[in-house]
Amino acid sequence: MNHYKLPEQRDFEHRIAGKNTHLITLENSRGVVVALSDFGARIVSLLVPDKYGTPTDVVLGFSHIQDYLTADEQYHGVTVGRFANRIANGRFTIDGETFYIEPNNGPNALHGGAAGFHKRVWDRRVVYKEKADFYYVAADGEEGFPGKLSVMVKYRLTDNNELVITYRAQTDKPTVINLTNHAYFNLNGEGNGDVLNHRLQIQATNYLPVDEFQIPAGVPAPVEDTPFDFRTPKLIGQDIRYADDQLAKGNGGYDHNYILDTEVLAKKLPVATAVSPTTGISLDVLTTEPGLQFYTGNFLSGKDVGKRGQPYGKHGAFCLETQHFPDSPNQPDFPTTLLMPGEVFQSETIYRFSIVK
Repeated sequence: MNHYKLPEQRDFEHRIAGKNTHLITLENSRGVVVALSDFGARIVSLLVPDKYGTPTDVVLGFSHIQDYLTADEQYHGVTVGRFANRIANGRFTIDGETFYIEPNNGPNALHGGAAGFHKRVWDRRVVYKEKADFYYVAADGEEGFPGKLSVMVKYRLTDNNELVITYRAQTDKPTVINLTNHAYFNLNGEGNGDVLNHRLQIQATNYLPVDEFQIPAGVPAPVEDTPFDFRTPKLIGQDIRYADDQLAKGNGGYDHNYILDTEVLAKKLPVATAVSPTTGISLDVLTTEPGLQFYTGNFLSGKDVGKRGQPYGKHGAFCLETQHFPDSPNQPDFPTTLLMPGEVFQSETIYRFSIVK
């Protein structure tokens, strides 16, 4: 089940909506290799040496760009925007004016709408093997959002085995913004079973319970004495089958936003750490964002077949999506996601890899 390799560059040379697509590769001195595509400014592959030194691809994805166009799961590795996560009923109001995004997730608008940033071909600038910058300008009214939004996403691979993702955006009208990366991680190796054996820690005392449409009820709840308590490391699978109303609303797993502890954020410490006992690969997540959506691939159905011919089934990956809280435009008690003309939205997230022996 090893033999992980990068997709071929030629298999990502395509034309979508009049723009050419490419596969871009970053590499550091310690054997970490990242493959990116300008279609969705996404992570395609992320090869990390395991405890035996064997390169292991820890991100779900496909070997050909055509598979991304037809995939059952549209968000593999993408930059999500203009608004990550859910907006209730696809509606929000700015200065008394109501805006409408066509729902694409039951009654909700999810991840910026059906043709969000994940469907766009971004412009790019690459510094050889070290960093890649992606640029996109969303038109005023695109997917229903107000304002012409200029966005830049920078990927930088360091020799400390850190993939640093930096976001920057500006608008010409008041708008809302919530950007994240939607990498599906399996530190056992992509397609190598489920992730329930991973040990996970999340530095959050509270999380946001959701209603039947997975919209936060607005009132944070303590994780203590619930299956959502990852303050000390535990297996992802330890409580995932617990008879819990919130787990049921996530389709039999975690799909909830954690309110990250402010002290951890202030000290720039990891907000989450996941470890595979199979490979020894450890992933630390550091961020400037106030929230973390923890998702355990509950809707992966096996329809998508990955880079090594293995189907991606339920719980075949986890996501640790750094972001503002879901439905923030409709919930005034949440940290604001409003971006005004003259302001600059900035955010940074780091995925740092190491080996636990």
